Amino acid sequence: MPIFEFECNQCHTDFEELVRNSEAAGKVKCPNCGGHKVRKKLSTFTARATGSSRSSGTASAAACAPGGT
Repeated sequence: MPIFEFECNQCHTDFEELVRNSEAAGKVKCPNCGGHKVRKKLSTFTARATGSSRSSGTASAAACAPGGT
């Protein structure tokens, strides 16, 4: 179940809402003023990689090579 970002067209409050399906998105109301005139905002995300970006694949590939070299 995705969480979407919305903005109320009446009071301009930004909020997030857990929406189960596309039909439920049409029933979202503003938690500040209770208005139903809201628009779904474009949401972005970032991914953060941890650890080293280099792979030590050459060492493990040699260990799996025929003959073990």
